[in-house]
Amino acid sequence: MKLKQICLSLVSVVSLLAAAGAYAADPKFAVIYDAGGKFDKSFNQSAAEGAERFKKETKIGFMEVQVASDTQTEQVLRNLARKNVDLIAAIGFAQSQAVQNIAKEFPKTKFVLIDGVAQGDNVSSVLFKEQEGSYLVGVAAAMASKTKKLGFVGGMDIPLIRAFACGYAQGAKAVDARIDIAQNMVGTTTSAWNDPAKGGELARAQFERGVDVIFAAAGGSGMGTLQAAKEKGKLAIGVDSNQNYMHPGTMLTSMVKRVDQAIYDSFMQMKNGSWKAGVISKGLKEGGVDWALDKDNRSVVSADVEKRVNAARQDIVSGKVKVVDYRAANKCPV
Repeated sequence: MKLKQICLSLVSVVSLLAAAGAYAADPKFAVIYDAGGKFDKSFNQSAAEGAERFKKETKIGFMEVQVASDTQTEQVLRNLARKNVDLIAAIGFAQSQAVQNIAKEFPKTKFVLIDGVAQGDNVSSVLFKEQEGSYLVGVAAAMASKTKKLGFVGGMDIPLIRAFACGYAQGAKAVDARIDIAQNMVGTTTSAWNDPAKGGELARAQFERGVDVIFAAAGGSGMGTLQAAKEKGKLAIGVDSNQNYMHPGTMLTSMVKRVDQAIYDSFMQMKNGSWKAGVISKGLKEGGVDWALDKDNRSVVSADVEKRVNAARQDIVSGKVKVVDYRAANKCPV
């Protein structure tokens, strides 16, 4: 009996050591959020949700860092690399140069950069065809508008946000070429992502000019735009994450950008040993962008709107409709 107990004890010890060894072999992950912050209910939060889904499924955790300014990014990346983090997710184009520099300095560390491009055998750059998703919500906005005056509130005035605005305009004018579109940007620095008061102010000014549907592509600043639409009884369009739930009844839809899926996929590929460097561009066909239709906006999306938007979606996926990317053309065709 005693011998049996000893054998069982040895088996238990071996099992514990094996489990500890497996745990130790798990890769280390980290996420660095941009100036908009983890809880922007938009771009950064989508990244966090992807990492959390990975954690829930694999039981592998991750570190999180919020940079207060772009100047901190390089040092934060270096500190994480020194801690032997295996894969660092850098959220936002503003981290591109920092990733480029630190990737060279730490070739054994892997990086996934969202919305920017950095070179290196240890860097995966993930871009999105925002113009395609924006085209769809432009179609929806044009059909839902009674005044035929649409609005757009962007965050930081950069080519990326101009691409959202341009895709939106192309979709709207495909429905009615006479539609008027007012456009404003919150600012020219990274603080433009986190100024809801200014986002609301710009929206109210557009509403006073007759706009009745506004698309907000402004990170945390967009919260003010969506709130202003609710107050005025107008329609708003969310961005990046599905924001329909925030103000049911005044949210026409959201232009969903699957940052969450990009982070989840990258982490899972690192875990499974299939991670690859390079540049990836995700549009409608690749499941990178889309429009959101659910219980929270079902009441404001008519059957005609749904049919027209889905037809446009299919035309883009098939190649029948090609949406111009402002960043490539350096101008908007409409």
